[in-house]
Order: sequence, then structure tokens, then C-alpha cells
Amino acid sequence: MLERARRLGYLGPGPVEAHIDHAEAYRLALPAFKHADRVADLGSGAGAPALWLALACPEAHFALIESSLRRAAFLRSAIQTLALAERAEVVEDRAEAYAHGPAREAFHLVTARSFAAPPVTAEIAAGLVCVGGHVVVSSSPEGESDWDRSLLGELGFGSIRMVVRADRHFMCLEKTDPCPPGFPRRTGLPARRPLW
Repeated sequence: MLERARRLGYLGPGPVEAHIDHAEAYRLALPAFKHADRVADLGSGAGAPALWLALACPEAHFALIESSLRRAAFLRSAIQTLALAERAEVVEDRAEAYAHGPAREAFHLVTARSFAAPPVTAEIAAGLVCVGGHVVVSSSPEGESDWDRSLLGELGFGSIRMVVRADRHFMCLEKTDPCPPGFPRRTGLPARRPLW
């Protein structure tokens, strides 16, 4: 499926195997993956890491959030091909809007890879992850300085830490309080006016 995604221009540079290794590192980054019932992936695109995680975590249900019609159609096809239809769905919507519907604070885990800048990712993820849940974001080795701890607290996050697994870096945020009702802000606003 990832080779097909590459042909369609949905997958970033590097060998497909490296994308699979990166997806597996998400699972290793946080022990909570073992106990997650519901996982949301922001900007699923080519399906990395979401499709790999769905295959590796057979007890969990996944929401692959993708606003692009073409990429959402690809993801639906991939879910059918991989026989994941009973526990994976494509949400063809803007993540900001989805976070204000029935899925608000309904996920134990939220993943993001190349989704948006840290303030945008944190704001949107805060509306999806439940209290006690976690957000796992792929990061650069210097990425910890990109996250404003005081403003993360205002979104409901109580802790943030860098985790390194298989030479990959992840920021892991734990949700300790409910997300304020006004967040995430309306579609497009988090990116146009980031919180930090």
C-alpha cells in the first residue's frame, strides 16, 4: 500500500521500509499503545503511521482523519485491501471541525506525523484526546523547544516529554484536564494564528 501511496505522490522521501520502521517506532514510543481502545491519526495522508499501527494493534479502533478527497479515497481503499474495515474508518473532514462533534475528547491516543507545527497539532489534538490519554507526535531531535509548556497546560496537557525509540524522536503529551470549550478554534484559525 505504501508503494502505491508513493506512486500517487502521498508518501514522503526515503525507502518504504524507513516509513514502516518509523510507524513501528510510534508503537514503541509509548507503552499506552498496548491499552488504547480508540486511536485518531491527524492528517493520515498515505496511511503512515496509522495503517501500520492498525495492523499491529488488533484490539484498537482507528480514525484516520484526512481532509483531502483523493487521499481519503486512497485510505478507504487501503482499509478494504488490508481487511481493517471493522476497526478503522476514514474521517473526511477538517480535524478542527471533527474535534467539536461526537468525537470530542473520545480518543485514548492521537498520533501525528508531518501534520502541522507544534502549536497547531497541540490545539487540535487537545480537542480529540480524552483526559488520561496521550498525543504522540514525530519530532526532530531538537523538537522539545518547539512546545510551549505553559500554553500546553491551558489546553489540558499536564506533561510533555521527548521519547527516543529506534533512533526516532517523539513528543509525548499527556492530557490531564479537559480541553477548554473554545479549542480548537474554527477551521484554519489555529494555523493562521498559532497559540505560540
